[in-house]
Amino acid sequence: MSVCGQTVGAGSLPSELVVHIFSFLAGPDRLRASAACSHWRECLFYPALWPRLRLSLRVSPAERPRLEFLMRKCGWFVRELRVQFAADNYPSGGGGGGATAAAVAGEGVAAAGDGEAPPLCPRWLDLLRTYLELVLCVLTSVRNNRNLQKLSLFGDISILQQHGSISNTYLGKVDPDGKKIKQIQQLFEEILGNSRQLKWLSCGFMLQIVTPTSLSSLSNPIANTMEHLSLLDNHIPGNATLITAVELERFVNLRSLALDFCDFTAEMARVLADSNHVPLHRLSLLVHSVSIMHKSLDSMPEDENWKALTRNSTNLRVYIMAFDVKSDDMLKILKPSIPLERIHFDSYITCVSGAVVDLISRQYDKFLTHFILMNDVIDMSGFPDLSDNRNEDPLVLLAWRCTRLSLLAVHGYTVWAHNLIAIARLRGSDLKVLEVTEESIDFDQGELADQDVDPVHNLIEQVSLGLGRPWHAVMDIELLSVFTEPTRHFYREMQSFSEGI
Repeated sequence: MSVCGQTVGAGSLPSELVVHIFSFLAGPDRLRASAACSHWRECLFYPALWPRLRLSLRVSPAERPRLEFLMRKCGWFVRELRVQFAADNYPSGGGGGGATAAAVAGEGVAAAGDGEAPPLCPRWLDLLRTYLELVLCVLTSVRNNRNLQKLSLFGDISILQQHGSISNTYLGKVDPDGKKIKQIQQLFEEILGNSRQLKWLSCGFMLQIVTPTSLSSLSNPIANTMEHLSLLDNHIPGNATLITAVELERFVNLRSLALDFCDFTAEMARVLADSNHVPLHRLSLLVHSVSIMHKSLDSMPEDENWKALTRNSTNLRVYIMAFDVKSDDMLKILKPSIPLERIHFDSYITCVSGAVVDLISRQYDKFLTHFILMNDVIDMSGFPDLSDNRNEDPLVLLAWRCTRLSLLAVHGYTVWAHNLIAIARLRGSDLKVLEVTEESIDFDQGELADQDVDPVHNLIEQVSLGLGRPWHAVMDIELLSVFTEPTRHFYREMQSFSEGI
């Protein structure tokens, strides 16, 4: 500056130096700095500063201009794009909530009048319309991006889904001729067709973005080098699936896979077990009562299929989430040779039986690390008791047999205080997470009758001693680390499970 003999500001620094300085800023700070001047804005959207973009979007018209700006700047070069369309701002009017979800999960689509779906309030329709526009904005921006390596899309529209088939009932109100849906599907296929480096493709509950023919847009070289594939959608009609065993044969380098359980057939297991396929490391399966209702379990892998798969994939680990699935169906699904590492039961109506928990502890004692029991019952008069008047409590046996257990979370099932103490003592400090809601804990009459001991204080003290760290019951279900809408939790866990290879 002194050599120039005049006042020279930061705006005269070389662009390369400005980019290097801004590389130390977090993403939100970069966006704020881009508003300073046009020179900074030009530098702040240099491709090297935005290798990955992770967005959580509220379904709101206010998001659109910000999204359009960001995607216009970054969509053409970003290498990793992860977008979640959050449902946090959905209105409570027009349905939803536990009762509706229970009706859908237990008895199919809830109907009103002469088999017609209940009406949605105007704001619901506005939100659905906005949702489609945001999806179009994202896909349009990356359609010609040949640098894209990871694409992850999650549509958190579960509350809308609780009203039944959005595709047939409500999409017609906001997209009468189906042009937007067709455009979205075509854009998605264009992205796949234009990709040259795609290794990770994940699409969950995105309102028919993925069709049974979408993957045919991928060239053979890209399909051959794909490492992760996740395809989940509750709105595929009839027995149609998003991927067939024949299509899966192209994905010879796949290391992690996530599908609806009813779509994972014995033939698929045989394809993955073939010696031409690299060993599979992670398999995430969503077992949903709605899928079982419309499809079937007839084509699911038998135990010999799982044995063959694990012979080729010795490090394979499986994550299963079961939503409102009957215990009889779970006893059919849980084959002995599944290398089950994580299992999550979530329900509004159908409770897990002690027999299922006992089977899990006996069959998967060498693998199981995560066990979650969630039951969002509406009737608060009493929670189901897994012990079923047995001398041995299934959860205590689980803690005893499964020596690798590191996470146990329970809500909506009766957990006796003395059993909780036993679990803490059995697993000790190896049990990294022990979360039980206060309302799920019960005490024996003898413990309550003892005037010299406060049963709650004694429970906290004994469990803390067993775990080797301070422990308290969870006072509010929303404070549970695993508490969230089931499909959102499954998608989030599947992502971290697959990335943890």
